[in-house]
Amino acid sequence: MNFSPISSQYPLILASASPRRKRLLKQLGLPFRVMTSHLNEDSIDGDPERFCRILAEKKACQVHSKIKTSWILGADTVVVIDNKVLGKPEDSEQATHMLSLLSGKEHRVITGFCILNPSGAVAHSESVTTLVRIKKLSEQEMEDYIRTGEPYGKAGSYAIQGIGSFMVEAISGSYTNVVGLPLCALIKALVSVGALKGFPIFL
Repeated sequence: MNFSPISSQYPLILASASPRRKRLLKQLGLPFRVMTSHLNEDSIDGDPERFCRILAEKKACQVHSKIKTSWILGADTVVVIDNKVLGKPEDSEQATHMLSLLSGKEHRVITGFCILNPSGAVAHSESVTTLVRIKKLSEQEMEDYIRTGEPYGKAGSYAIQGIGSFMVEAISGSYTNVVGLPLCALIKALVSVGALKGFPIFL
């Protein structure tokens, strides 16, 4: 079955309210619109890479139940340190605990993404891992960073694209994956499944 590729007339549907993912797609010049999924994110059990892919698919499928004429992208990002998954901190105590765990160590940032074709079938599912090393943080640095408010709403309590960049010593892998979407892998996948005829696109 042939489907119309992504265009101004048939924009990609992003099943996420993440402002970071929206900025990344705008950066690419992809026509898209947002339709947020409302999914209860269950606690991770087992392999976090598999969990991210499953959650990304669930988000995309929930949105497809409302709109059935477009390519849909779901995504989920987690931070993993010593096989422990770090979510988003709810208060300064949790943020301090997470930053203490990351301080002076290397951790994994995993993003799972899923592309549904307009029929609702899974066209592509993948997880991408980036290694990130955080410098040794002093108590004062952690306290001051948390006071900026940036750690809230961020997996692992930091934003590599924001003030939190001061603590990142090195990364191995996709930078945009740490922000929220592995753009190189995403474009490859969109082209391979026929959602894009090629890239860059000209509207």
